[in-house]
Amino acid sequence: MSTVVQPCARCGARWAVQTTPMHWCPRCRGVLLSPAPIDAPAERRNYRWVARRPDQRLRRPISTRPRRSLETPRYQQVPRWGLLDPPVGPATVAQRPLDRLTSRAEALLIATAAVFAVAACAELGRYLILLRNRTRLIPSWLLHLSDVLVFASALLALALGLACALAMLGWLIGTRRADFAAAGRRDPRSARVLALGCLIPVVNLLWPGVFLTEAVGLRPDPRALRAVRIWWLGWLLGAVCTVAALLWRTADTLQAKADGVLFTAFTDLVGAAVAILTLWVYRSMAGRDLFGRARIARRWVIAVDPAVPVIEPVQPGGGTAKQIEVEAAATDTGSAERDREHEEVMAK
Repeated sequence: MSTVVQPCARCGARWAVQTTPMHWCPRCRGVLLSPAPIDAPAERRNYRWVARRPDQRLRRPISTRPRRSLETPRYQQVPRWGLLDPPVGPATVAQRPLDRLTSRAEALLIATAAVFAVAACAELGRYLILLRNRTRLIPSWLLHLSDVLVFASALLALALGLACALAMLGWLIGTRRADFAAAGRRDPRSARVLALGCLIPVVNLLWPGVFLTEAVGLRPDPRALRAVRIWWLGWLLGAVCTVAALLWRTADTLQAKADGVLFTAFTDLVGAAVAILTLWVYRSMAGRDLFGRARIARRWVIAVDPAVPVIEPVQPGGGTAKQIEVEAAATDTGSAERDREHEEVMAK
């Protein structure tokens, strides 16, 4: 039996070499390697076994470029790479059209209240000018300054009021969705219904209060409901004052016009108060008070048992107080008898 074999590169079968070497494997038609002794060590073979993946034929051929030497890497400084994964950033949420205004709702409400207060001061200044003008002439520059303050503050207050309305609309939509989602439900009112109910004149006297009451009804906090009801009354009062001030402007007499200026100042103060009440509702539904401080939950319970002192009163040692008084009286009596006996002995 021949000790020289030819291994098959495909199936691994070994074929003995009889006369001349073969080129193809009779079993699988694979390529036969060079003849070598069956027990030849690896350094005496003119071939070597290479492990390949099963899908080697489907993969791209290995590049024939010379490999770089596999040496231990050396660094001139501490390497910046490592196995530390960068922190995953927060998931991006698609912003709604009113999100920018909603994020500035508190600042807008404070600015609106301040501008309405300035408008009220401007109207009071004009009323004082009218009182002064009854007896003396007013400089023209003072009149122009008063006109600029009145019209600029009124326009700015109107613009800020509209911005606050849009910001609070976006806040109302987001708050209602979050509250209904927390309760395992879906908001029954769409964003379009909420927008129409809050922005259409006359209609917005009723529906904003209804929308807020529905959202607060899902919360166990009664203070937020009280804030919404007080805001609703202030909102209605502000609407009534605004209509009355506009109608007062149509008066004919000078006294009625002067009274209209004073009433306009009162209306501006009401507008500032409504802005502050809106800020109160905004912060109350976020679990804060009017000044933005976190509210501390308090719960009052009924005491069913009388108060029992935890520490017993301190008692003198040697018995109760009554026993100590009896012993003290007996000691005083014995001392008096001894003194009497001593006096009798001395007298004898």
